[in-house]
Amino acid sequence: MTSTSPTETHVAPQADHGDPARSWLARVAEGRAWLFLAGLIICFEVWSRLSFGATFVLNPFNVQSIAIFAVAPLLLATGQTFVIISGGIDLSLGFIMGLAAVVAAHATNMAGVAMPVPLAMMLGILAAVIVAGVPGVINGLLISRLRIPPFIGTLGMFGVARGAAFLLAGGTTVPVQNSWFALLGNGRFYGVPYLVIIAAVFVVVMHYILSQTRFGQHNYAIGANVQAARRAGIDIRGHILRLYVLSAMCAGLGGALYAARFTAGAAQAGEPLLLDSVAAVVIGGASLFGGSGTIFGTVAGALVIAVIQYGLVFVNVEPFWQFIAVGLVIIISVLIDQAQRRFSGARQDE
Repeated sequence: MTSTSPTETHVAPQADHGDPARSWLARVAEGRAWLFLAGLIICFEVWSRLSFGATFVLNPFNVQSIAIFAVAPLLLATGQTFVIISGGIDLSLGFIMGLAAVVAAHATNMAGVAMPVPLAMMLGILAAVIVAGVPGVINGLLISRLRIPPFIGTLGMFGVARGAAFLLAGGTTVPVQNSWFALLGNGRFYGVPYLVIIAAVFVVVMHYILSQTRFGQHNYAIGANVQAARRAGIDIRGHILRLYVLSAMCAGLGGALYAARFTAGAAQAGEPLLLDSVAAVVIGGASLFGGSGTIFGTVAGALVIAVIQYGLVFVNVEPFWQFIAVGLVIIISVLIDQAQRRFSGARQDE
């Protein structure tokens, strides 16, 4: 009898093959981020050719600019993906990134006095990631031990990290005096920006952790049904603590790379990127109810936002329209997610 249950479980999804329309719609909904991205690229390409007689997507400079635009929000969104899949949210990431950028600038400058330039750069990045982990630990303890709702706990940490970043920066930007740091943020390897290479490697690693490790599978289980996950023996408290530390350290890496790109640390570095990180995750197909989402979907979501932001500037449209465009894409994504959940018979919270 034990052997028949798994068989029945695997046979059930095959019912979709009897209804091609149902299966096709489900696939379209799951890949909506990439469809949005393709549609945007086609739209801007046609717009560019009709208005200026020039290509949009086949211009190497445009492709590089879009990729660089996407790096910072993608790093924040990668950590945010783990949190949202678990059924939570992290509103502190923007100013954790700013705090990390300031720490990276100060640490690199101070280390450069006593050690070689490359080591000073590495120490600055390491210090930024470690310091960023501290708010993550506090978030995790507040949520897992004291049972404070993630929205409230991380919103409080938003203010704490914001104040700490501005105090550490003295209310201004902190310039970085390190040639290797500047090269990391603005150099290229065979025409590909170092920032894009680092982000690509990081994304692949995070994808592996989410999809192929026990930590990632536990994350999906907690987001889908926390009570069932607890009965299955998953350490919910320990997992949530590690989850928010991971999310904060992703923001820490984003802050360090921000400081490298602009050769300066700024407390407000991640302030405009917080909502972009949530938007990228939602556009990428993750459900705010938890239990679903992928890193590669988040990549598509971050690229959608970057294409909108850069594309509207490229075709000479007022940049304020980007907020409307991104907002509409988010609303459409959430509506599709809701329709998909109803279509598949998932439980809805009205």
